[in-house]
Amino acid sequence: MKIAVLVSGGGTNLQALIDYEKAHADCPYEIALVVSNTKNAYALERAKNAGIPAEIRSPFSVLGKEKAEQATRDEKRIAISDAILELCKEHNIEAIVLAGYLSVLGGKIITEYSGKIINLHPALLPKFGGVGMWGHNVHEAVIAAGEKESGCTVHLVDSGCDTGKILVQKKVPVLPGDTPDTLYARIAPEEHKAMIEGVCLLATQS
Repeated sequence: MKIAVLVSGGGTNLQALIDYEKAHADCPYEIALVVSNTKNAYALERAKNAGIPAEIRSPFSVLGKEKAEQATRDEKRIAISDAILELCKEHNIEAIVLAGYLSVLGGKIITEYSGKIINLHPALLPKFGGVGMWGHNVHEAVIAAGEKESGCTVHLVDSGCDTGKILVQKKVPVLPGDTPDTLYARIAPEEHKAMIEGVCLLATQS
């Protein structure tokens, strides 16, 4: 299955997917495209090093500086989503993987790739999902709520925010004295495992 991986930052989950694909001759997926919504994402470097086509689709690159500055958040999201959909069609992409992608997809891409988009969320959904729940915000909320465990979730993307069907979950304990950083450090290796499992599941079940 030819996949596109959408990124915004360092790309450690992308790297986990690249390494798994290289190490397994029977890997059920092929990373055929990497798309970032930020031009400085180190994930773009990882794609380049692996010989994977990489593209930037940011509000400025899609709309131009003047329009991007005037556009609403929803207008920007739809413009980027449509531009990514176009790219995916050009590269014959069969499924889309959001790996630390810090924007929300909307519009036609959700319906055209229905059941073929997965996202990694750094908590045990349905808890601690929704708008504003990303990165360290999630870990802070988990600790503040006095939770005894946390982890990560790979789920299908629908038109809601973190509301799609859950495919894979990995759990870790929340320890006394945890900070968002220490909790994240415990979850990160599980994220890599969950991401690979989720993509393999998508590729073999489709």
